[in-house]
Amino acid sequence: MSFPRFYPIFDNTGWLRRALPLGVKLVQIRIKDLPPEALLAELTLARDLCREHGATLVVNDHWREAIDLGCDFIHLGQEDLDVADITAIRRAGLRLGLSTHDNAELDRALSFGPEYIALGPVWPTILKKMKWEQQGLERVSEWKRLVGDTPLVAIGGMTPERAALAFEAGADIASAVTDITLNPDPEARIREWLKVAA
Repeated sequence: MSFPRFYPIFDNTGWLRRALPLGVKLVQIRIKDLPPEALLAELTLARDLCREHGATLVVNDHWREAIDLGCDFIHLGQEDLDVADITAIRRAGLRLGLSTHDNAELDRALSFGPEYIALGPVWPTILKKMKWEQQGLERVSEWKRLVGDTPLVAIGGMTPERAALAFEAGADIASAVTDITLNPDPEARIREWLKVAA
């Protein structure tokens, strides 16, 4: 399947309300540390907002809730793969995106036949502390050779300018978090992203 090239990640539905009307068509909701009822309410609203705007919602980590809510896409990190029931996820019809950082993780991820593979951090990121400091554009090109037709998401330290370089290196999709959420004018920044990823 083909994906939009711009893939923002947000931690609450307030951001979806701002981004979706601007034309964002692929978005991840990554919610940490909410009580179960509040989590379910946020995921339900995220699902409904994305359906209203004709956008694809990717739920990070919370695969059981995604199945229960009839969502259609889940993203898992490598640690999540250790505990997720991939058979149940696939039986429910959910599409799957997986994070990778090294060759062993890539081999493991490809064995699940995911709809996309994410590589990061391409540039240093302030979002979370990782043992991989910077993958670089050469790794993006290498990963694209290895994943073949599977869409490749570049993530980590992304800006619209860096996304253009990642696309040249072979990435199909660029993902951003803090470049938007910490920007003084997030809506304007999203519009810049949409132009670069058009």
